[in-house]
Amino acid sequence: MMILACPYALLLLLLPFLFYRLLPAVKGLHGDALKVPFIADLQRINIAAGGLWSVPSAEGISKRFWALYLVWALLCLAAARPQFVGEPLPLKNESRDIMLVLDISTSMLEPDFTLGNRRITRLDAVKAVVSSFADKRANDRLGLILFGTRAYLQAPLTFDKAGVKDILYSMQAGMAGDSTSIGDALALALKTLSGQKGDKVIILLTDGENNDGSMSLGQAIKLAADEQIKTYTIGVGSPNVFFRMLSLAAPGVDEQELKALAQVTEGRYFRAENTADLQKIYDLIDRLEPSNHDERYVRETTELYYIPLLLAIAAGLGLAFMRRRAG
Repeated sequence: MMILACPYALLLLLLPFLFYRLLPAVKGLHGDALKVPFIADLQRINIAAGGLWSVPSAEGISKRFWALYLVWALLCLAAARPQFVGEPLPLKNESRDIMLVLDISTSMLEPDFTLGNRRITRLDAVKAVVSSFADKRANDRLGLILFGTRAYLQAPLTFDKAGVKDILYSMQAGMAGDSTSIGDALALALKTLSGQKGDKVIILLTDGENNDGSMSLGQAIKLAADEQIKTYTIGVGSPNVFFRMLSLAAPGVDEQELKALAQVTEGRYFRAENTADLQKIYDLIDRLEPSNHDERYVRETTELYYIPLLLAIAAGLGLAFMRRRAG
């Protein structure tokens, strides 16, 4: 599509006519021109010789004026900056880096969650809810850390949501050990995100307390406070004490430490006692950290002003050459 970037420059096309109509005729250097009785004969000679510059048109404007006006019109068109604008292309939005840190210790096998009126384990509920969360973050990079006795970076930051979901569905409780090393998992997440630019978020989910690993949760919290990477913490598990007494589960979620971690990083702590709670929590985090869905477009623009500019130069040189020959 052709457009003019500065269309008001075309108003300059009227300038020569205004000068011609409003300004008085230029007098000679020695007063008014002499009246030559045989001027008509000189004009006929000029016509016979093919002269261009002194032949008036029907309106009394010489052909020289129109020739120079053509050059002026081309210059005005160049000043209006004609452009060729291509089709709109989507501009890539800025994204967030979100690190999902999930507890897969054996306590996640507790079947105290339900889905569709059937009892499921905590880990199965996490798989379903986190997978749905990943689908919503189309413009963000996701990473995945799984931890038990040890913490492992299973998926570095990536836009490949399908790959992250494949790892989610294939993870099994106990793959990283039976105990819980929250401090090590948090330290690994901070280390992975520390070199990245832009918005960074950690979502840490666990059903227990830090009882293993080389770094205590208190040390990891101090490290998180220094890095200032917003961290949302989620404690999962049924609050039913009788149920937990009958199970082989860990003593329970260390809510005090998880709240402290969320507070020092300006995040939030959540407690999920069932699948519906867990879904609401991830939906809320999705709203608190909105993905940039603004559709922005850019059009490729090609400047064409040089074409009328070159034509104006060529026409000016041609007129100068013709006048020199006529002289």
